[in-house]
Amino acid sequence: MQEFETEEQQIEAIKKFWKENGTAIILGAVLGLGGLWGWRTYSDSVIESKEQASIEYQKVVEELSKEGASINPGVEFVESTDNSGYATLAALQIAKQAVERDDLDEAGKQLKWAADNSGDDVLQSVANIRLARVLKQQKNYADALSTLDSVAQKAFSAQVNEIKGDIYQAQGNIDKARVAYSTAIEEKENNTLVQMKLDNLASENVEGD
Repeated sequence: MQEFETEEQQIEAIKKFWKENGTAIILGAVLGLGGLWGWRTYSDSVIESKEQASIEYQKVVEELSKEGASINPGVEFVESTDNSGYATLAALQIAKQAVERDDLDEAGKQLKWAADNSGDDVLQSVANIRLARVLKQQKNYADALSTLDSVAQKAFSAQVNEIKGDIYQAQGNIDKARVAYSTAIEEKENNTLVQMKLDNLASENVEGD
């Protein structure tokens, strides 16, 4: 049996165990009680609901991919489905289409909804990053920076700092832009695009002098 030096280590081990095995344990319990009509009905209902949400989501994606297609079916799906995961994915798709059509207000609306309603940290981070880009395009720099600060996933740190650099550059704050770009490069090596942005700052500084 593995021993732990502190209570914190025990807690982390329990969290890890449930993360890796929790779903299987719950599913096993449901299957074990499958002989009881109530549990079986509940399980079948959940599975059927998820399958239906998946089918409807695929229809929305196919519809949105058509040239000149309306985003209304996607919006209706987001507002009506009980599955927050598929609703979030649909909102991200709608936002993408809206940006391509230069409808930044609709894109921002969908991304804000996704960020506020997603139960998944990664999807929430993606939504906030895209929302920050939209806000930057709208020159709403303060809200864009605030939105980036709410991105919790460390895996997106380089991306967050790159966008912060873009915002600071747009504001004319070259010093802060330089720090943000440099931090992004430290967090993700061989980031050619960000290195180019950093080099361009140096060129702009020389020209400004």
